[in-house]
Amino acid sequence: MAECNHKCSECSQNCDERVEKGPLPSTKIKKIIGVLSGKGGVGKSMISSLLAVSLAKENYTVGIMDADITGPSIPKIFGLKGDTVGDGIGIYPHLSEKYQIKIASVNTMLESEETPVLWKGPLLSGMVKQFYTDVYWEDLDYLIIDMPPGTADIALTVLQDLPIDGLVMVTGASKLIGMVVAKAINMAKMTNTKVLGVVENMAYVKCPHCAEIINIYPEDNTEAIASKYGLKVLAKLPLDPSLAKLSDSGHIEDYSGDDLKDLIAKL
Repeated sequence: MAECNHKCSECSQNCDERVEKGPLPSTKIKKIIGVLSGKGGVGKSMISSLLAVSLAKENYTVGIMDADITGPSIPKIFGLKGDTVGDGIGIYPHLSEKYQIKIASVNTMLESEETPVLWKGPLLSGMVKQFYTDVYWEDLDYLIIDMPPGTADIALTVLQDLPIDGLVMVTGASKLIGMVVAKAINMAKMTNTKVLGVVENMAYVKCPHCAEIINIYPEDNTEAIASKYGLKVLAKLPLDPSLAKLSDSGHIEDYSGDDLKDLIAKL
């Protein structure tokens, strides 16, 4: 074994010197919900944002941890401005404009929003842990963790090292997406993490003229995946141009849809 440098976030050894740091004394989080898929591009950040906004509309205090360190998009969706600041002990989260949702993301710590994060696994995992331990979350009813695609370092860090109360699996109708999401579901089972249910994103398009629902895929695979693993489909969200426009402009809090009401009831 190499000589210990006392940087546990950079080490995989389970030794007597290992120290696991807890959150700041002021942090009191009632429930932590991870939003996961395994597949990129299915809208995890969008679902995380909509879930946070929906909960805030119900007068819950909510935070979002942007755990997609190399592809962070939460600040853009909420239109956050300004750099992250701290006091030498902890980091102050940004607050969303309308509902005061607390948000921590690496993209508010970079030189510009287009600066890449060129870190390897241990540093990425360490950053996620710091978002839990070093942010002044204070009192939260819900902390939503927007997780990156895949089943590697960051996902394992969240599931193994953070006190997750449940996962929301985001999928699409295609068999290709369903296959990769199944990997994430199996990872949850292997780590004994509860899966609350499945959300299908971009499930259909609604005609703006006649309101006819048009299914994008000829065969919807979501129900089959959910049934196979004993899960419920908690929501099917449309491909909505108005939602895309609000996200691009940083005004996700102005979205009026209630697509996630069944999911909120499950929480």
